[in-house]
Amino acid sequence: MPKTQLNVRVDEATAETARQRASQRGISVNRYIEELVRQDEGENGKAFVEAAADFMKRYEEVFAEEFGTRDGQDTRDGKDIRDGKDIRGEGAR
Repeated sequence: MPKTQLNVRVDEATAETARQRASQRGISVNRYIEELVRQDEGENGKAFVEAAADFMKRYEEVFAEEFGTRDGQDTRDGKDIRDGKDIRGEGAR
């Protein structure tokens, strides 16, 4: 992946901490900052997925009533929306 230059101004204490932490890990300050950003991005993505799962869990019944789907089944007519088979054994759509 091509790199781009990013200039950041921080106070001396923060800069020194970054240098020390990078040195402890045996990596450059650039690499250290890159890893911090990726870690933060991953945590935000995880938080989003968890929040979305919680939302769907809370409102599952509302969605099922409105759209008629739950666990791949059309709850309004008893047919599996994935393959059209009637889950009650009464034939296909």
